[in-house]
Amino acid sequence: MDNTLILQRFEEIFMAQLSGYALIGDIGGTNARLALCNLADGTITTPIIYSALENDSLESCILKFRQETNAKFTSACIAIACPITGDYVKMTNNPWEFSQSQMKSSLGLEKLIVINDFTAMSMSVTCVDPKYLIKIGGGEPDPSAPIAIYGAGTGLGVGHVVHINDQWIPLPGEGGHVDLAPGNMSEDMVLITLRARIGHVSAERVLSGPGLVNLYEAIAMRNERLKENMTPADVTAGALANPADPDCLEALNTFCRLMGRFGGNLALTMGTFGGVYIAGGVVPRFVEFFKNSKFREAFEEKGRFKPYLARIPVYIITDTKAGLLGAGALLRQSLGAIL
Repeated sequence: MDNTLILQRFEEIFMAQLSGYALIGDIGGTNARLALCNLADGTITTPIIYSALENDSLESCILKFRQETNAKFTSACIAIACPITGDYVKMTNNPWEFSQSQMKSSLGLEKLIVINDFTAMSMSVTCVDPKYLIKIGGGEPDPSAPIAIYGAGTGLGVGHVVHINDQWIPLPGEGGHVDLAPGNMSEDMVLITLRARIGHVSAERVLSGPGLVNLYEAIAMRNERLKENMTPADVTAGALANPADPDCLEALNTFCRLMGRFGGNLALTMGTFGGVYIAGGVVPRFVEFFKNSKFREAFEEKGRFKPYLARIPVYIITDTKAGLLGAGALLRQSLGAIL
């Protein structure tokens, strides 16, 4: 038996030892999504969403989940939309806060991993079903090269992941808060307008749901036809209407171009020939518009490095359970699974 078959057989035997279920969670500013992960194969069951406004703590949600599902688990991986810098976790956009060690003890868990939500999203690229991926240009991914992932939602999440010695290593960070980098005079004017209003203009200030409104307001103010109290959904609807609202349309076109410029910067920084993945709740709402926009052109528009970037594939993730899948993948790997 050759070494490949021996290794494959060893992995099959080892994987068979992983059994039972673990708790996984994807916690945002508004909702807590909890589910069970089958440790043998990574599949997800019994997802339940709890309102952060109607529950006083994450722990209380987990206790409700345990009671409602009758589930037995001794390990958990929870992805949270805030920086994780130590034992104490205080969420950014909802009032929940907790000590990881105290919650682990209180829930009777043997293993508790708390990670940033984009660490989980980064790990999701190891297991997301290809049917939930929409490719936008580029060649084929290099399985040995770094991967970048970013996504516009309430904010702008950014992560990278690398594959080293049969382990996927996520590289968390706060890349959404780097300086906005406009690429033409129109985008320069947006930056100048926003800087006058808010001071430091990070990429998140335009590449997010609220950022889409910021783009619209900067453009509509310039054109002296600002509509008050616009929401991200209003801007998108206005851009996609027939006839389109011209300021909404320009805002959405600008958003797509800036998403391309930002993604190209990520690709250059890490040489992400493993691919660049777009997650988050904003882009999947107008996939066809995004595919036909100047996104890919802006992604590659890096002067002498255009041929370098032309090779790198970009994918939109449309699976709404990607964060849960990533949390499950990270937990399973920590228990010995080879993904």
